[in-house]
Amino acid sequence: MNDAPERLERLLGTRETAWLVERARRRLEQGRPLTGTVTLGRASSEQRRAVELLLGRRAGTGTSLSVSLDEVDRVLRSSGACRDGLAAAVVLLHGPVRDLTRENAERETAWRGACAGLDAVVAGRPELHGWRSWLDTTGQLRRSAPDPGEARVLLDRLAEVLRRLPHPGTPLGRLAAESCDDAHALDEGRPLATLAISAARALAGLPYAGEGTADARRKAWAAVGVHLDDLSSTVVCLGLPGDDRTPTGRVLAVAREAGEPCVLTLRQLRRHETPIAGGLVRMCENPIVIAAAADALGPLCPGLVCVNGRPSAAVWRLLDLLAAGGTSFAYHGDFDWGGVGIAAAVHGRVGWRPWRYDAASYEAAASRAPLAGRPHPTPWDPALSIAMARRAVRVEEELVLSDLLADLASDQR
Repeated sequence: MNDAPERLERLLGTRETAWLVERARRRLEQGRPLTGTVTLGRASSEQRRAVELLLGRRAGTGTSLSVSLDEVDRVLRSSGACRDGLAAAVVLLHGPVRDLTRENAERETAWRGACAGLDAVVAGRPELHGWRSWLDTTGQLRRSAPDPGEARVLLDRLAEVLRRLPHPGTPLGRLAAESCDDAHALDEGRPLATLAISAARALAGLPYAGEGTADARRKAWAAVGVHLDDLSSTVVCLGLPGDDRTPTGRVLAVAREAGEPCVLTLRQLRRHETPIAGGLVRMCENPIVIAAAADALGPLCPGLVCVNGRPSAAVWRLLDLLAAGGTSFAYHGDFDWGGVGIAAAVHGRVGWRPWRYDAASYEAAASRAPLAGRPHPTPWDPALSIAMARRAVRVEEELVLSDLLADLASDQR
């Protein structure tokens, strides 16, 4: 029920003055004073006459119409239409005014509470700090869950996922079940999946948004040890010893005899429970080294495994089987900060000695490509990270391929 007096309704409650009341109401909602001038562009003659009736004078000429809120307040008080002034008139005409400043403050407090669990996890993970800022800058969080209450549930689940990443190797459905009590919580298209895969990319040193293809998603998850299924996670190797007792052993034996690269799936490796005794096995970061070694050495190539960027679950499984068989490892990768991070992860898992992957080898390699990214320690040779930060060029494996092939040729089978 409208309790505005008749005179107030006649002066300020018409359709022609609705714009003026709305401007005043908006200012009150924002906590701003009802002072100064408001202007209506392209005012109609009816709107102009209504303001003239309100103010008791001509409202000027031109297409726009400017009204002093101070004058409106004085008129309402002096005329008796509303002795408490314009602010009270707005309430009489259209009901209580929202306090948007208070509402916004309460909403921001609610959002901080919703993000508390996630922020606690991120605080201890420097590699996620940039990603967390990106979520706020892009509005990704609030698009995923516009309501803070809904967001709290979503982000608490995301925090549980992050506590388990990177993982030494787990199916996506199992990760979802263990962290969210829902095996489908990380299925493609779910809000949690969108946020979690962007975090996986951050952990892997990849662009946070990334490509939307199924292959790109598979690689992003694989980079943190999560596989979508036992067949999509693979590892490429060359010259590894096989056996005649197991299916995977026979595959390796045939590939070694033929001198051809062998692609093993996680399914094959999970079903192979016998340790693989590889003697000395060299590791490279890029598949081109495997291909070139197969072309140059064929069946004479010693054991070689490609980690292919961030190791997939299949890579980890193969390395674990080799380590269990007493294999020793030598490692080479790209001389850039992403490559150093990959090398550090492998070094922490199975240990290795550098294969032309130390400060001396870096200094000797010719390159003009600029080095970008965040520095990473090199515990196998602390001088390497110092040299890279000082020289600031990156050296990809392709540039030293001939040296790597020469080392493989000199190894004893």
